[in-house]
Formats: sequence, C-alpha cells, structure tokens
Amino acid sequence: MDRKHEVLAQVFGYAEFRGGQEELIDAQLAGRDALGVMPTGGGKSLCYQIPALLSGGITLVISPLIALMKDQVAALKKAGVPAAYINSSLTPEQIRAVYKNLLAGRYKIVYVAPERLAAEGFLRTAQALDISILAVDEAHCISQWGQDFRPSYLKIVDFLNALERRPVVSAFTATATAQVREDIARILALRDPVRVVTGFDRPNLRFEVLTPQNKEPVLLSLVKARAGKSGIVYCSTRRDVEKICRMLQDHGVAATRYHAGLSDEERRENQDDFVYDRCPVIVATNAFGMGIDKSNVAYVLHYNMPQSMEAYYQEAGRAGRDGSDAECILLYAASDVRTAKYLITHSVTNDELTERERRQLMERDLLRLKQMVGYCKTTACLRGYILSYFGEAHAEHCGHCGNCEAVVTERDVTTQAKMVLSCVRRIQDHIGYPVGAALLVRTLRGSRDRRILALGLDMLPTYDLLHDTPRTELRELVEHLEADGYLQETAKGGALTLTDRARDVLFYDEPVRILVRSAPKPKRRTAKAPAPDDALFEALKALRLRIAEHEHIPAYVVFSNVTLRDMAAKRPTTMAEFLEVSGVGTYKADLYGEAFLSLLNGHHEARET
Repeated sequence: MDRKHEVLAQVFGYAEFRGGQEELIDAQLAGRDALGVMPTGGGKSLCYQIPALLSGGITLVISPLIALMKDQVAALKKAGVPAAYINSSLTPEQIRAVYKNLLAGRYKIVYVAPERLAAEGFLRTAQALDISILAVDEAHCISQWGQDFRPSYLKIVDFLNALERRPVVSAFTATATAQVREDIARILALRDPVRVVTGFDRPNLRFEVLTPQNKEPVLLSLVKARAGKSGIVYCSTRRDVEKICRMLQDHGVAATRYHAGLSDEERRENQDDFVYDRCPVIVATNAFGMGIDKSNVAYVLHYNMPQSMEAYYQEAGRAGRDGSDAECILLYAASDVRTAKYLITHSVTNDELTERERRQLMERDLLRLKQMVGYCKTTACLRGYILSYFGEAHAEHCGHCGNCEAVVTERDVTTQAKMVLSCVRRIQDHIGYPVGAALLVRTLRGSRDRRILALGLDMLPTYDLLHDTPRTELRELVEHLEADGYLQETAKGGALTLTDRARDVLFYDEPVRILVRSAPKPKRRTAKAPAPDDALFEALKALRLRIAEHEHIPAYVVFSNVTLRDMAAKRPTTMAEFLEVSGVGTYKADLYGEAFLSLLNGHHEARET
C-alpha cells in the first residue's frame, strides 16, 4: 500500500478514493497546481488534506466562513491531525498563540479567512513559514461571475506574490460554470493545473418543485412528516424566517432561526443548536450554510425560490452530505420572482466595484433568475435541468425527481391560450405598453379594481373572457405560455409581450397543448417491525450522541451516519474488524473503538440468546 492510501485508510478510515480525488492529490504531491470541481459531499477536503499530511511544511487553506473552519478543524483533530484556524472569532491573544505554534511547526494544516491575508502580523508570520500548499476552498468566490463573489478573495494573488517562494496552489469548488472555472485559473494564475471536473450529479438527492396556493400548511406538513430528521428551511427574507420559525415552533417543532439581523452571539448559539442536533430544524436566509459540514441533513426545503441555479444547488446540496438519501423540495409562487428581482436590484452596492461592474452583475443576476424560474416551471426532469445548466450530459429522465415520478397528461388549451394572447396584444395596443401577468389575469377575470378602470381595460373585447377560470389556474396557464415560448418578459419590469410563436396561434390556428404533471398516487404501505439493523443503528446513534455531548463536539464528527450504517451491517466484534468499517481510521478506533465494540458485542450476545 502506498503512502496516500495508508493515510486515507489509517487517518480517514476509507478503503479507496472517490472519482477525481487521486488525480488531484497526485498532482499536488508532484508539485503541480490543481483545480477541482466536485459536488458537495464529493470529498473535496481530502484532496488537499492528504497532500498536506504527505508534504513537508504547512498547508494553508483559504476558507470563507468561520463555521466551515471550525467544523473542518474539529474533524481533523478527531482524526489525529494537528490543525488550527485563524479568524475573527479568536482573541488577539489566541491569534498570537496560533502564530507561535505555526512558527514552531506544530501544525500541518491551518485555515485562514481571505481577509486575514493582508494583515501585517499574518503576512510577516507566513513569510517565515515553509508553506508547501496553498489550497483555496469555495474558489468560485474569486470570480465576479460566481454566485458568491467576494472581493477579499482577490487578495490571495497579492499574498502569493508577497511570499519568497510560491507554493503549490490548488483550488476547489462545488458549483462553477465553465466561465467561472476559467476565471479561477486565470485570476489565481494557476500554472499548468491539473483540472478535474467529476460531475455535478448527486444521485442520492431527490428534487421536487411544489406550487401550493398556501405555502405554510404545506411546509408544516413536510416538516412534520420528517420528524426526528435534521433539515434546513430556506427563506428569502428575514421577515419570512421569523414568521416560519415561529409557525413551526407553535406547532411543536424544535426549530431555530438564522439570519443577518440577529446578533453574532445568537447566530452562533442557534447554529450550534442545529449542528449539535439540539434543534433538528433551522429556518434561515442564505446567510446560513456555506461550508457547514453537518453530514446528516436529511432534507432541505426552500420556502422561497432562490435567485440562481448556483445558489439553489449549493443550498440544496447541504442535504445528504454523507451519501444518505435526502430530499430537496422547493415551494414556488409567482411572488417569489418579484421578491428575487427586488433583492437583486437592491443588493449590488459593493463599493469596490465600478458602476459598470455593478450594472454587469445586475444583468448577470437577472439572467440567472430567469434560468431559476425555468427550473420551477419546467415539466421535464429536474435533475436533467440542473445538469444541463452546468453543462453536463445526462439521461432524459432520472426516475428520481418530482417530475419524473409524476403522472403526465396532455391538455389542449388552444381556446384559452388564444384569449390570453389576444388580451396581451389588445392591452398593449390600447395603452401603448405591455403589462405584467397580474394585471393581465385581472383583466381576463373581469376585475373592477381602480387601475383596470383607470386604464380603460374594461372596455376591451377580451375583458372578462375567462371570469369562470380560477385565478391560480389562469396564472398557471400564463406561466405555461411563457415557459413554452408563446410569451416573453421584457428586459425591465417583467411585462409580457408576444413572440412569433404566439402570432402563429392567433393568426394561423396553431394548437396549444400543455403537459400537466400531478403527483402519483401514494403506494399503500403495510406496517412492519423494524429490522434488527435498524435497532442496532439507533443504538449506535444514541452512543454517538452521548460521546459527542461529553466531548462537546457535533455527533457527525465522531462518526457519520454512513459509518454507523456500515457498522450496523458489518457488526464487527474485534478491533481488526472495527477498522474495516468505512470511515473508521486508526486514531478514531483508538478513541472510540472500545465503547462501540462493547455495544456491538452486547447486541450480538443478545441476538444469540
């Protein structure tokens, strides 16, 4: 067995590498730069942690969030790796102690925020170190075309230039389009990097989009049905976070909240409650989650539609990080589009950007929003839509998403479509400009509100044509017509105009048919007693929780759910057999082997009798 496989087995407890890992590790060990794009949960951290342990000197890891650093360092220490982090959560005295230990060679891996690179004390310390590898995590943050652009990431280049000797530079991310990947390589000035893109697919995740009239009871039902499981509920605004968290708590759900309006102390406490499983559900804005290493998140629910596919896939990807089956369900409403547009047009205010750059970013974000809306409206395979967005080939149907599992029927809506399209044309001819979907629907349903009357839309021949059609059904028809290319939004304001395809319907009688998907009938399940493995798994989880509480660490840092399931399946009775369990290395075996083997042997004896 070569050295890298020894480290993989003895330190991290795995028998073999996942796709792409070995190639990226070999590149860095050979002194080459590397660029890795791997899905969340695909094992990116091992791609720089193993080279760090096999190289002389120190590996610096640039990481964007304090929570990520804490999780990674805690896990490394439990695996027997000397590691530390430097960020604003430490006192000046603690930071000086880390510097002292760095200079004394007591660490192999140190995590640091990009903002810290320009600090005089850190730069002076770094210049005296033997830095073998500089690893950039969440590397998409360096690109203005990445969904989390952070100007502080640009300081990485200045830091590298200030070092006497340039180390190997490696960059890793989970969500990066081809343009973002090129930006990462160019801005970091990677030298002939080995590039590995392992794919964006997460087969263990099930995707679904729901369009309920009233989201709150649907969300409550989804959370209640997953009682005992760990989940994240994402909302677009702080107000929604407060409302939804309160609603869940009022119905007996142990939920906590996270958004930028809370104090640092409360955010930290609430995050810890979630990470340590004291509160299985956290309701949060997108301020929460990047770099959170919690591996047992069983579901991610989006109460509102995110602003981009990158943001959605990154947030949804926080489910099932340990490889277990998990769910990603998005609740969509037309109002989400308006909220997202408002947030986009009022958020590009970075003082480090020029006016032209701010305008470009806004245009980019509005285009991304349009693609995100397309995901919510598509009747095609949801997994396929995601993979197409990231430029990856895929099967037409995955068989494991809400759309693929739904019952599909075709409906002829030519008559209603002609009425809608004619109304769009007549409104624009009458007032001289197009209007949005809301006003269009009110006109077709014969609304007597003030604006309809002021604009004289009640005088049009298409006024009140569809008064018997429910508002939600009519709104869905308008959305179908837009998704299928009969209507298009204007660049500004989101008003609807006709396309050439719409004119074929109005003037040449082209039929309009839409695919309607409905949830399949639930399969009748017969009650059955839990399997012996299930009971053992729950016992192992309880032991893990006791150990975690005693050591004041998250439960998944002891062992992941996947490791416990493998343990329950293999039922080791000796230390040698215990080391054969996936995720059990020698250091953790020394720490926890006796306790877990005692439980396993007791379980085995109970079964024998």
